[in-house]
Amino acid sequence: MENTKVINQEIGENWAMYHGDNVQVMKGIPDNSIGLVVTSPPFLSLYTYSNSVLDMGNSKTDEQFYEHYKFLIKELYRTLMPGRLICIHCVDVPMMKERDGVIGLKDFPGENIRLFQDEGFIYHSRVTIRKSPVVEMVRTNALGLLHKQLRKDSAMSRMGLPDYIIVMRKPGENPEPIEHTHEDYSVDKWQKVAEPVWMEINQSHTLNAVAARDEKDERHIVPLQLDTIENCIELYSNPGDVVFDPFGGIASTLYQAIKMGRKGLGVELKDSYYDQAVKNCKLAELENNQVSLFDPL
Repeated sequence: MENTKVINQEIGENWAMYHGDNVQVMKGIPDNSIGLVVTSPPFLSLYTYSNSVLDMGNSKTDEQFYEHYKFLIKELYRTLMPGRLICIHCVDVPMMKERDGVIGLKDFPGENIRLFQDEGFIYHSRVTIRKSPVVEMVRTNALGLLHKQLRKDSAMSRMGLPDYIIVMRKPGENPEPIEHTHEDYSVDKWQKVAEPVWMEINQSHTLNAVAARDEKDERHIVPLQLDTIENCIELYSNPGDVVFDPFGGIASTLYQAIKMGRKGLGVELKDSYYDQAVKNCKLAELENNQVSLFDPL
């Protein structure tokens, strides 16, 4: 990429991973060239991934985060093909008394919808991904999930927080329709994917993030489930399409895209995540190129 601030880059047969700020790197991506975006943006300041001033997760306020985020949304609108889609993984963000003054929830999915609509995108769909409230309670010790709080005053009790995939569509006619056959996408499969709640997503089916953790990390990275990414890619892209993740992380989206015969494109700012992302892209490439002992030569 020319005229972009790329710290480092690695390019494979069907993928490219860039180390740098996503807004700056995206300046080098041609208009209307991306077939699908599957991404998990920072959940406001809930997680701190790096100490870089370019890291959106380091914003002091929600308003500051959204101002930075708008620059990315503008680039996504420019680079996405007409009629194609962006799948945004997000959650309701807990409000904490010590940070926000009250206990409650921030509607981060709704803010994503509004911000993308402001740029011209069309709100296309939403799917809820069921997650265990028990696992959330053990991991976060959230007051609203504790049984002792229910016994004390259940007015402060709440349900567990699911994941959401918010799907936004760029206006215009899709120049390359995404077609399926009965053989590659059966009615039974479509009926499962068309459900408003995905109940069968395996929460542990993720790329291993342990190797990417930096000793200075404040929080542990939680990669997006590969089952979720697979559903989005299979439904909303063609083989050979460019599948992009501006918040590349350890390249879960790219890994799955490569495995499914697409071209993976990603950007990651954090050094250790970028290094692991490159390894994961190479792993997917290797797995695709391996010949089984039982395959005919």
